[in-house]
Amino acid sequence: MDSIKGWMESNRITEVECLFPDFTGNARGKIIPANKFLREGGMRLPEVIFTQTVTGEYPDDDSMIDPLERDMQLYPDPNTIRFVPWALEPTAQVIHDCFDVNGKLIDIAPRSVLRRVLSFYEKQGWKPVVAPELEFYLVTRNEDPDYPLMPPVGRNGRPETARQSFSIDAVNEFDPIFEDMYDYCEAQELEVDTLIHESGAAQMEINFLHGDAIDLADQVFLFKRTMREAAHRHGIYATFMAKPMSNEPGSAMHIHQSLEDMNGHNLFGTPDGGNSELFMHFIAGLQKYTPAVTALLAPNVNSYRRLTFGESAPRNVQWGVENRTCGLRVPFSDPSARRVENRFAGADANPYLALAATLACGYLGMMEKLEPLPEMKSSAYELPYSLPRSLEEALSHLEQCDPIKEMLGERFTRAFVAVKRKEYETYFGVISRWEREFLLLNV
Repeated sequence: MDSIKGWMESNRITEVECLFPDFTGNARGKIIPANKFLREGGMRLPEVIFTQTVTGEYPDDDSMIDPLERDMQLYPDPNTIRFVPWALEPTAQVIHDCFDVNGKLIDIAPRSVLRRVLSFYEKQGWKPVVAPELEFYLVTRNEDPDYPLMPPVGRNGRPETARQSFSIDAVNEFDPIFEDMYDYCEAQELEVDTLIHESGAAQMEINFLHGDAIDLADQVFLFKRTMREAAHRHGIYATFMAKPMSNEPGSAMHIHQSLEDMNGHNLFGTPDGGNSELFMHFIAGLQKYTPAVTALLAPNVNSYRRLTFGESAPRNVQWGVENRTCGLRVPFSDPSARRVENRFAGADANPYLALAATLACGYLGMMEKLEPLPEMKSSAYELPYSLPRSLEEALSHLEQCDPIKEMLGERFTRAFVAVKRKEYETYFGVISRWEREFLLLNV
């Protein structure tokens, strides 16, 4: 707490937003006066908050939670203290880790799940390096969810309609929003890199500099808050839904992954420019286990609309060099930058759980010395669909995969499945407009 105290005093902080990510990836916590935060050094919250669904309900199966609904103790991670740049008063935000009464990490907390997976790597003397690429849409304010989302009006006075991939002028239509976004990111030391216009109407992509998995998950977690806030300031929304509009491409979170030893040497490339055996095993692990972790990469009912159809959305577990039709793409690179891009995760995925999932798959491939399928040198779209087609199917795959449950934690897996199954049941209970329009008088 000494480093946090010094930082807060030097910046005259008056309030602290004490944060932690829930299963969805949203910020939960408390806003506390600075003097109370420094005096108490943490906060307490009931563990059951992790099992609240996106609709505010709780699963019928609550056997994984203490029936007394005991509090957990949350302590701030000093490495995550940052400004809240849009606050009116000097305000800090800090991400917390969750502990039980014995000082052990709460094993169902998403940040703890990622730490657990990384601990397997550490025991082997390995360090994963990741670089997420996050897509999102800007849309007009949508106060009635019965109405479809629409692209916002840019500075030319017209909503965007045509596909504007990589268009500089199309990005500049929303320049005031992105100026605020970059200012907010700089104030928080979020290492965002390239901003591009994607193929959807007012669809953008932001790239993050590569680095430590926990740090990058934190940055994606905070960036989503930041981008939504910047959009709100200009009277529109930023959405990270996987498939927000029926006639537009879905939004992904592509994850570039490489592996280093403790001296920082890339273990995926060989001196002659080839791929190492570890790299091939890593890819094979992703091929074998991705169906089992799809529920973490595509965690919402809407996620499967993106994976079913849309531009650059993978349909199977093929891999290829510079092949964007594959779910696993290996970019051209020097051996020192050899990596694989996981293209399965949606923008709606919890970054902690998505990173934990993809790294767990690769780790199992390396430990089991799996061999990948032959490289795909044509369009992978021509091959059969091999991913779960719905959230319910994905949850069944997860439940049945013991190696993945061991990597992520048995109790976490049970809690996650229970929460997502409850969300699926709630969604399935809603009768859609399509059903009323086409079935009401025709069946």
